Amino acid sequence: MWDVDREAVTDGPVGRVLLVLAAPLVAQNVVYVANALIDTFWLGRVGEDAVAAVGLSLPIQSLLGATVVIGAVGTQILVAQRAGDDDEAGARRVAVNGALVALAVTAAVAVPVVVYAEEVVTLLGADPALAGTTATYLAIVVAVLPVGAVGDTVENCFTAYGDTRAVFHVSLVGVLVNLVAAPVLIFGVGPAPELGVAGAAIGTALAGVAGLLWILGYAAGIGRDTFRLTRRAFAFDPATVREVVSVGLPLGGQRGVSELVRVLVVGLVAIAGGTAGVAAYTVGARVATLAIVPALGIQQAAQSMIGQNVGADAPARARRTTTVGTAMVVAGFLALGAVQFLFAGGIADLLAPDLTAAGRDLAVTYLRILGASYWALGGTYTLLAAFNGASRTRTSFAADLIKYWAVRFPIALAAVPAATTFGAFGVTVTPGLGWGVAAVFWAVAASNVLGFLGLGAYFLYATRRGMFANAAERASGGEAVAGTTDDD
Repeated sequence: MWDVDREAVTDGPVGRVLLVLAAPLVAQNVVYVANALIDTFWLGRVGEDAVAAVGLSLPIQSLLGATVVIGAVGTQILVAQRAGDDDEAGARRVAVNGALVALAVTAAVAVPVVVYAEEVVTLLGADPALAGTTATYLAIVVAVLPVGAVGDTVENCFTAYGDTRAVFHVSLVGVLVNLVAAPVLIFGVGPAPELGVAGAAIGTALAGVAGLLWILGYAAGIGRDTFRLTRRAFAFDPATVREVVSVGLPLGGQRGVSELVRVLVVGLVAIAGGTAGVAAYTVGARVATLAIVPALGIQQAAQSMIGQNVGADAPARARRTTTVGTAMVVAGFLALGAVQFLFAGGIADLLAPDLTAAGRDLAVTYLRILGASYWALGGTYTLLAAFNGASRTRTSFAADLIKYWAVRFPIALAAVPAATTFGAFGVTVTPGLGWGVAAVFWAVAASNVLGFLGLGAYFLYATRRGMFANAAERASGGEAVAGTTDDD
């Protein structure tokens, strides 16, 4: 059974359809983030060093995640457009070749990182006391990156078709596996050895494998009939591979430029705030990841809706999907940010009760600063969905390039003293002002707000220039029409 039938995606009430599509995706992302929070929750009972070790590996994992985006999100956009054009065979062909792209690209980066994990962590500037533990966690998690990439790509095909419940089911299976495996392997329950941080990584890996097996079962027609891969679809198609890469590569670049800044910022946090600063930054990053789940769900749903409406030659509806989605997210995130600001101390205590006094104070400060910028952070996701759904993925890349490299990183540099040897990659930082680790927290908030305002202004300009109308022309195999607007 479809969550939303194809006619509703292109003709039904935009707000209702968007919420119905997004609801399972929001639930799926809550489960996904809960899967990540399980490690922090249990390791928070081990000690501050364990939390910091995982925190140091997170930016590297996220940076490598940019390679997953190339195949997974590129595939989703193209499958949605073909679904809107009723091209079932083409959608299946994109799915198979997109999965091949995801597997090849992620394997190419995962293998060297696993082999040289300790060297990678050392380049990041990790404290020698944390380097070995961090490298162990990183190597185990990255080893299963290609598995997760293929699973994400197939899941995105179900999302593109409107079957968002299937994606939720897969994530639920993964978190249940990790929920059991993590504490057993971390603390050593029964015959299982006490593995500490390594146990947390193995639990995460087992969850990824379980999710892949489940979604492949759905794609084979076991318990699901919305999107199905047939034998005929399993053929290498160079043209389709090129198309997936063409759409997905700018999105991978977008993710890469943002995550590289996060890697560098963690180095700044380590210099300016030490272990307490890194632990506080980890708590804030984990909470923010959970907080943006509703926006991410709306983005994924909007991306599929916009792609299908572009394929169905309905540019005005594609634009309305963006504006309605953005308004809903901004309003909701204003309330969410206020809650986080008021209860920052309780959130920090719940997630990591064994933080030192200094670590807790920094975590509370970061949580409050983040909460004040949530409305802009959330709204950015739906605006990016508009450009992605219209295959304007280079715009998303440029937006994040400006947001992270022209705004966030320069402000964050003020945290460290002048002429400090920057821990990440041994770069010497000369423009530091010694403002302390709080400058990094403010840099994150400022880049969120300025990024949203700039992208919103460009969205208005692009739609007046006929962004969606031109995308519909291209999707149908025609030529873009100059001078049109999306209201035509």
